[in-house]
Amino acid sequence: MKDVKENLAFIQGQIAEACERSSRNPEDVHIVAVTKYVSVERAAEALEAGIQNLGENRDEGLLSKWEVLKDRPLWHFIGTLQSRKVRNIIDKVEYIHSLDRLSLAKEINKRASKKIKCFIQINVSGEESKHGLQPEDTVEFIRQLEAYENIEVVGLMTMAPHTDDEEVLRTCFRRLRSLKEEVEGMGLKHAPCHELSMGMSNDFKIAIEEGATFVRIGSALVGE
Repeated sequence: MKDVKENLAFIQGQIAEACERSSRNPEDVHIVAVTKYVSVERAAEALEAGIQNLGENRDEGLLSKWEVLKDRPLWHFIGTLQSRKVRNIIDKVEYIHSLDRLSLAKEINKRASKKIKCFIQINVSGEESKHGLQPEDTVEFIRQLEAYENIEVVGLMTMAPHTDDEEVLRTCFRRLRSLKEEVEGMGLKHAPCHELSMGMSNDFKIAIEEGATFVRIGSALVGE
């Protein structure tokens, strides 16, 4: 297994190239190292390599790594979050990437002791296997979140279809960016919505070309 530092240098080079192609600043793209399949030692190696953001998609995984790493990284919860699990992770995370229903918003708001930066998960591809709001329900949902003082809508998140078809991927990412720009343009205090969480190991370069500001990279960075 390659060391994380080596993988990170390669990925940063790919990010720089994608930014050059799309006239963007690489500093505007944040890497979230997805550590759900690797040991706490490997996660620590990512921090030592210069990664600041770690992402976990299950509360057990996050808690076991948090026991060792504490608040050295900024923790991102990136998986489907059940309302009953919110209490386990809420005081340990900076970001939740999967807010998609009011019952979850209510629980986050009740349990949080500070503002939690939330991405609204949108099912842009329309796949039944994927969680998230339908694009047409996004604006109304975000308006309703104004009632929850501990939630800040920093952006939108999606998972693209697992495909090599570049046009399918670009269409998906463009739809999310367009929706983000619509919400951003509303000027809502509780929902600045400047960020886009999209792109993973297989498609992050395309996601960056289409506007991603957070890319969630697991296997290409820390391995399986």
